[in-house]
Amino acid sequence: MKTMSVSEFKAKFSSIIEEVKAGEEIEVTYGKEKKVVGYFMQKKSHKRKLGILEGRAKAIFKKGFKITEAEFLEPLTIHH
Repeated sequence: MKTMSVSEFKAKFSSIIEEVKAGEEIEVTYGKEKKVVGYFMQKKSHKRKLGILEGRAKAIFKKGFKITEAEFLEPLTIHH
C-alpha cells in the first residue's frame, strides 16, 4: 500500500486513479503527525462466503424462494 499526503494526493489525482484501477491501494495522510484520513482503493466484489463451512457446504435457493424478515430472524429450532 502506498502512503501519500493530502496535498500530494490532490496534485497527482489523475495518475492515482489509473494506479487504483491497476490494483494499487493508497493511504492518505494529513498534517505533521501524518494522521491517516482515508484510503483510496478499488472496490472488490466477492461472492458471499459461508464462513467456517466454506468448502464443506453450499446453499442453494430454488427459483421463487421467499422468506419474510421475521422468519429470517426467528431462532432456529433443531428437533432430535
